Amino acid sequence: MQREFERYRLGRQRMLVGSLQLLAALGLLAGLGEPWLGRAAAAGLALMMLTGVVVRCRIRDSWVQMTPASFYLILNAYLSVAAF
Repeated sequence: MQREFERYRLGRQRMLVGSLQLLAALGLLAGLGEPWLGRAAAAGLALMMLTGVVVRCRIRDSWVQMTPASFYLILNAYLSVAAF
């Protein structure tokens, strides 16, 4: 995983990204009791995945390599709008 962050040219932000993802996951769980918190967490994850897709476009990854980030972008955007 560390090599992937180096490939993305984001090696120094690895701990920040991991921490934000962990907090967002906790926010999704908390969203089961407080819907506004779940929506905020899902929106944050959608924004993070959008950034991931942009980074993968910048480093010229294939569409196949972009599929997971694109899928999670769509899923979290849906959750932030409709699910909670």
